[in-house]
Amino acid sequence: MAQEIDAPAGVPGVDIPDRRGRTGLDRAGRDLDRNPRVVVTDVRLLTSNWFVTRATTLELQHSDGSWSTQERETYDRGDGACILLYDEGARTVLLTRQFRYPAYVNEHPDGMLIEAAAGLLDADEPEAAIRRETEEELGHRVGPVEHVFDVYMSPGSVTERLHCFAAPYDRGSVIAGSRHGVAAEGEDTEVVELDIDDALARIGADIVDAKTIMLLQWAALRGPFSDRARAEAAE
Repeated sequence: MAQEIDAPAGVPGVDIPDRRGRTGLDRAGRDLDRNPRVVVTDVRLLTSNWFVTRATTLELQHSDGSWSTQERETYDRGDGACILLYDEGARTVLLTRQFRYPAYVNEHPDGMLIEAAAGLLDADEPEAAIRRETEEELGHRVGPVEHVFDVYMSPGSVTERLHCFAAPYDRGSVIAGSRHGVAAEGEDTEVVELDIDDALARIGADIVDAKTIMLLQWAALRGPFSDRARAEAAE
């Protein structure tokens, strides 16, 4: 009779490596002490595929002094970076168009979103990551970049913090309509060049990506297309 061999005991991502070689993923948040009104009591790993989903139990003190026990699910995909490329004189911006299945499955007509170039940090610092993504998605090697703000994109459930940058480019240095992306990762991005006024007018119509809207509004209110920038250029 053949001897049965027991499968390795353990949970991938907890006490044995998951597909990315990670363990201890159930420890995240257990040592948080920056807010005395929040006490994490348990963390359960729900999924550990490429990204990580956890269920965290915590005690939360309310404004009246009472405490309640709550459970929150979080989706951890790592932090990311995005960038708006602009030509101040030509009043244009460079964006991308690519297919996004999550938008497509949630009522977007065709899933093709116009966005600022963006990507996950992976093991890179934010500026290094956005330089990498600009080359991959726009085929453009960016020069000096400006860090404009950091934002949490969906803080009710997603842990991602997005580092947002802006940088100048010269109109004509990147061909509108050209296609880029890392084929091995299934990327197929199209370069989209828009007049800034056109881009702003399309917010809520065919520009519905949050990070892109924030960067366009920054460019118009405080950045290269703002009244302040025009006044400084005229001096």
